[in-house]
Amino acid sequence: MATAATTTPAKMQAVQYDAYGGGAAGLKHVEVPVPSAKKNELLLKLEAVAINPADWKIQQGELRPLVPRKFPFIPGIDVAGVVVDVGPGVNGFQAGDQVVAMLTLSSGGGLADYAVASESLTVKRPPNVSAAEGAGLPVAAGAALKALKAIGAKFDGTGEPLNVLVTAASGGVGLYAVQLAKLAGLHVTATCGARNAELVRSLGADEVLDYKTPDGASLKSPSGKKYDGVVHCTSGISWSTFQPVLSDSGKVVDITPNNLSTILTTALHMVTFARKRLVPLWGPPNKAELEFLVTMLKDGKMKTLIDSRFPLSDVTKAWEKSIEGHATGKIIVEMEG
Repeated sequence: MATAATTTPAKMQAVQYDAYGGGAAGLKHVEVPVPSAKKNELLLKLEAVAINPADWKIQQGELRPLVPRKFPFIPGIDVAGVVVDVGPGVNGFQAGDQVVAMLTLSSGGGLADYAVASESLTVKRPPNVSAAEGAGLPVAAGAALKALKAIGAKFDGTGEPLNVLVTAASGGVGLYAVQLAKLAGLHVTATCGARNAELVRSLGADEVLDYKTPDGASLKSPSGKKYDGVVHCTSGISWSTFQPVLSDSGKVVDITPNNLSTILTTALHMVTFARKRLVPLWGPPNKAELEFLVTMLKDGKMKTLIDSRFPLSDVTKAWEKSIEGHATGKIIVEMEG
């Protein structure tokens, strides 16, 4: 086991908030003790962290009383960095390993120089995958992969040639979903703003709808195809809009199932055994899924599209950009030094 004492300082720079609300103005730069790796944990020196909508929604109180468990809270869960220490029971990693990790939603910790990650949600990062590219993966690419699997996509060549729709395809999840759907051999229709149509096409979308046009608002495929599945990456689209464009057993996988109408519609479909149904997506990617995603980046079969990069000292700008909701791809905060 590596010894942290010789390689890590006692204190580190971090960004935290002390209460619900406040937005970017509620973030505070602080100096706090470096955490230590406990059983089955790794201490990472962080190089990059992705800002996800979940981060500021937690700050707004959308997951209270579950998260955060206590204040002050250091947000951020999608990270990449280098292992500097391993706790008892860790066998697959050693100091010096470059990794991608997903921290727990309840503990956070990503907006800091160091963080503790569970071995079960940490994977090695090949040299040709940058820290920023790797940090973009866990929440967004993980959600895209899980949603496509729920629809029936397979990545070993044995899957059916399904027709899928990806809504908000130029966002963090959507850009990965388009690429992964094509890797699974699916026909992809995507919605996005006109300014991102060519980008989404370049990633493999067969058809692109401008969501601001009548055809885009109705979600109808230009070729008339019905969708076997929808990776639904936005909000504000009613079930009545999806229903006519789905195949007989089409599924809408909602990656942000946190409003009452979604929960009620899902429950109704379950109790009535509806063939067309709304399916909520819950849970993080597992280790095998994270390894698959990193491999796709390593092999050049998928890429992380980075909207913008900010140093930790400018984290408020990153936070504001995420809240604005118009990022094309991932917003990355990089650690200095």
